[in-house]
Amino acid sequence: MSAGTDYTPPLSIVGGSYRNVNVTVMRDDKSETQEVLKESPNIGKPPRHVSAIRHSVSSAQLNHVTDLEYDVGIVSSKSPSDGNSIYVPIFRSGSCSEIGSKPYMEDEHICIDNLLEHLGATANFPSPGAFYGVFDGHGGTDAASFIRENILRFIVEDIDFPFCTEKAIKSAFLNADHAFADDGSLDSSSGTTALTALVFGRTMLIANAGDCRAVLGKRGRAIELSKDHKPNSISERLRIEKLGGVVYDGYLNGQLSVARALGDWHMKGHKGSSCPLSAEPELQETILSEEDEFLILGCDGLWDVMSSQCAVTMARKELMLHNDPERCSRELVREALKRNSCDNLTVIVVCFSADPPPRIEFPKFKFSRSISAEGLNLLQEALDSSV
Repeated sequence: MSAGTDYTPPLSIVGGSYRNVNVTVMRDDKSETQEVLKESPNIGKPPRHVSAIRHSVSSAQLNHVTDLEYDVGIVSSKSPSDGNSIYVPIFRSGSCSEIGSKPYMEDEHICIDNLLEHLGATANFPSPGAFYGVFDGHGGTDAASFIRENILRFIVEDIDFPFCTEKAIKSAFLNADHAFADDGSLDSSSGTTALTALVFGRTMLIANAGDCRAVLGKRGRAIELSKDHKPNSISERLRIEKLGGVVYDGYLNGQLSVARALGDWHMKGHKGSSCPLSAEPELQETILSEEDEFLILGCDGLWDVMSSQCAVTMARKELMLHNDPERCSRELVREALKRNSCDNLTVIVVCFSADPPPRIEFPKFKFSRSISAEGLNLLQEALDSSV
């Protein structure tokens, strides 16, 4: 079915709340639930034959916004507030997961808006802080569930945390991968990609191993903060071949559609050895400013059918309308389903302000514009990259 059709798949809500919640770790329920928001999420194993949608919101109560129009949004040079003030982001998140056309759900995710409260008052961590992650499993749910439940612990317990956070995150990914292999109760051949966002103060560290993607919405412009680790990408192909692997028909060693993942120990050999399939993440550090409005974390089920700029444009429109990151993530999933995404879908939207994105005023021209605002953004990106 084409993207322009009006068909909207039925959405069965499992878990979620509009309460002031600081931590949301979502799991699938075993059965479909009614399309109402419940006080607390149901915890259970991923459904095997039930198409159920999960979504949640973790934020303070905000006044509903009804008088804002849709705005496609382009980069604005005007600061939304007094330049003399010290910018301190706040964190509000919402998430949505849908099984899609797959026989069962293998995605996992985590949302923590108040990391200091989550870790405890004695934690040696700058405030404010937050942590988010999406994990796209394959070959079963064991790897995705294990990494989601343990990756933050491996980060904060690392000897280099919080003084050398980048080193701590890289070590945590590798240590979590080894710990999964050592857990005899789990299927070590199960695998997962991992994309995390650790924020403390204005500093945001994105760590990615796999083909999930982090995209920053900056006054309507999409800024990609991670690189998809596909075997066919030039850098990954060179790394794979240097380590003795091959890329066949877009698959690593003819088996896996990603070049980096945790788990999949049937492809890695013994621990500590160099392997074409790497669990080491690539990191991207960003210093947040007032122009940085929200972050989208999504598994490849979203990006297979939607460009980064399209997702940011749509998310900004939604946030201007209702200022609800959970509802925004749900609409992104709905749109991906309309575009016939064939994978599980998981999306997290993180807002950095209590206010909705501001309306951007376009300069008045004496001639009509025949190009969309999204097209203008893409043109600006091309111009910037050629400088």
